[in-house]
Amino acid sequence: MNAEKPIATVVILTYDGEKYLRRILDAVLAQDIDGDVEVLVIDSGSTDGTLSIVAAYPTVRLHQIPNSEFGHGKTRNLAAQMANGAFVAFLTHDAIPMSSSWLRELTAPFAIDDRIVAVMGKQVPRPGCFPLMKYEINGVFAQFGPDFGTSLFYKDTFVQDAGTLAAITFYSDVNSATRRAFLTETIPYRDVRYAEDQMFGQDLIEAGYWKAYAPRAAVEHSNDLTYAEFGSRIFDETVGLRQIGVPVPRMSRLGLYRRILRSVAGDTSRISKDRSWSWKRRLYWLVVNPFYQGRKWASYRHAANVDLADEAAIAAGSLEAQRKTQ
Repeated sequence: MNAEKPIATVVILTYDGEKYLRRILDAVLAQDIDGDVEVLVIDSGSTDGTLSIVAAYPTVRLHQIPNSEFGHGKTRNLAAQMANGAFVAFLTHDAIPMSSSWLRELTAPFAIDDRIVAVMGKQVPRPGCFPLMKYEINGVFAQFGPDFGTSLFYKDTFVQDAGTLAAITFYSDVNSATRRAFLTETIPYRDVRYAEDQMFGQDLIEAGYWKAYAPRAAVEHSNDLTYAEFGSRIFDETVGLRQIGVPVPRMSRLGLYRRILRSVAGDTSRISKDRSWSWKRRLYWLVVNPFYQGRKWASYRHAANVDLADEAAIAAGSLEAQRKTQ
């Protein structure tokens, strides 16, 4: 690929991302799109084989920053400043494009209307993903529209409540694209601890711009988390939402038990009917998955009730804080 005048820059943010990185780079470099593509990896202090993998791809640009300099929003803004493409497509180091048309599908909605400044692609959970996460990912993306179409989201008079506004502003930059000039000249990501993509979605919608959902621009992605890490990730996500002003209601102990029971009942029905697993695997998940639901909602309750001014308490429950101190 010739990166002199690329139509798009694909940015992959890495930190100890060796597990999937080779597959991601192979998929990105094999994209079928009318125009040149630039690939930029921004690494924030990897100590595994990430850098040696990138070095094996001479056409891929590598920019390294100290881990202390990483920020979900500010590093993406840095990438936009460094990019040469008209569009900047973002991937995390564990999101693998599922087809050679991924980038074409991800950038195609920009041609529909100049008001479209951001596009979110679909995420498909990995085959080994535990049921709770699998069903949540499938459910989240199913609500944005059918796989055969492109959905547009904008604020209009039909938005009459906070729930509708939250639905149309939802944004994930695990698999996304923006107009580079929009990020560099109009609305950049905010430098927040977490949920930078949700805030970006809010900012662009409130400013009168549109975003699109491109389901055919799909990636394989679900977080590879241990049982303990899963709870800490839920804590991070929930605290992050509170920190950007999203209302997160407090939860009583009784409310916690009720939520767990309802969630376990729903997953039990889905697991029992899920033919993607053998009967032995379904039986295994029927026993194990309730523990994940318990972990999820206990972590949510902790995050909903924690004092946002108590930095030590937030750091103690945070997965990101744990990883940075390891």
